[in-house]
Amino acid sequence: MRTVQLRPHPATPAPSDTAATDAAGPRVWDDMTVEVALSVMAGARTERLLVCDDDGQGTRVVTQAQLTAVRAGSTYTDQARLREIPGGSAPFASPRAADTAA
Repeated sequence: MRTVQLRPHPATPAPSDTAATDAAGPRVWDDMTVEVALSVMAGARTERLLVCDDDGQGTRVVTQAQLTAVRAGSTYTDQARLREIPGGSAPFASPRAADTAA
């Protein structure tokens, strides 16, 4: 059995620390595995996730199609993290930041 070491993430004003909802979809951390991210998507009934860094800032958006393609790849392991996934919409511009810039 493999032990999993969790690290605390910064508090956010959202109601859930695991997957807070944002304009880009549920918010998740970049150290989440692809498998867990796909489960979050299924539970939230969405096709995209906002990936956040250690400071809680949205860095990019990943889609269900991207994660499914990664999982189907020949080099995939169940330990693959979102931060290791190439592509995605980067950098992510927060809708709130766009509103204040206008």
